[in-house]
Amino acid sequence: MTMKKISTLIILSLVFITGAFAQWTPTANLTVFSDDGSKFYLILNGEKYNNTPQTNIRLEELPNPYYSCKIIFEDNTKPSISKNIQLTDADGKLQDVTYKIKPSGNGKYVLRFYSMIPAEQNMVRPSNCTVYQYGQPNIVLAGPGFVQTSVQQTTTQHANTYPASGTTQTTTQQTITNGTGNNANVNVNLGGVGVNMNVNIPTNGVATSSTTTTTTTTGSAPAPVVVTTPVNAPTYQTQGCSYPMAPAEFEEAKKTIAAVSFNDTRLATAEQIISTNCMNVNQITAVIKLFSFESTKVEFAKYAYDYCVDQKSYYKVVNSFSFDSSKTELNEYLQGKH
Repeated sequence: MTMKKISTLIILSLVFITGAFAQWTPTANLTVFSDDGSKFYLILNGEKYNNTPQTNIRLEELPNPYYSCKIIFEDNTKPSISKNIQLTDADGKLQDVTYKIKPSGNGKYVLRFYSMIPAEQNMVRPSNCTVYQYGQPNIVLAGPGFVQTSVQQTTTQHANTYPASGTTQTTTQQTITNGTGNNANVNVNLGGVGVNMNVNIPTNGVATSSTTTTTTTTGSAPAPVVVTTPVNAPTYQTQGCSYPMAPAEFEEAKKTIAAVSFNDTRLATAEQIISTNCMNVNQITAVIKLFSFESTKVEFAKYAYDYCVDQKSYYKVVNSFSFDSSKTELNEYLQGKH
């Protein structure tokens, strides 16, 4: 092997080591699925991601908190859905978010928030959805029929105390395969850290690589306890509301409700909004104040209970009414729900 090739391998090794310790930049993931199995096309910020209609689509590595989402159904008799969606929690942290497409009556569909979990690096993808990367439409990364290798994390737990004479030696071996050619051993030393690599330089084909790191501790310390934890697919919540509308989105919703002149239409608008977006007791109380008639306030309070994220605090909604008769009516309704 020539010195030029060896130098190239050393540079690649340095890049590999640097990349291994690079900090992960958090990004969000978005999953959209159809509750009744209707196939659809997903358009995010004007980009159409799937040329073939699907029932369950996942987009990964979304860097921003807000996006404009549009759903177009394979069945063109079903009207499309347009919605601004949020991919952060109340603290502004990017999340792994799921939205559900569900019928809303009269042949129409709505896109409703379903669940949210923290986004993590190298999450195991659900096997029942077609996966795309944000910014790369029509390039399928995974989906039904794809095989994904199970991943395991191994943690070595040592005793609290070690003798001063204990030493730790770490050896990293990278093997390049799927090619034929010459073998070479390359030793790299960076600040006292030694890396030994057994490299095969292919003359034909494309090389792939795998890396194994082994850590050995010497001394009189007790034998370490090795705990192996499978990294499983994320567990998604299956029912109910978990997060309320974002403050900015809720303010827009209030403006929309208040802009409606007729009381019955205002109620229908409020019910339509909360049926596709969950609210907390403070938001529900704020919407109630937009109605002029007491009977309408009570009717909305009853309807909103099923979409409240903190139902245990619903007594605050009850106490927001001025008339005892309204409080009694709402309390009786809530008792019937349990």
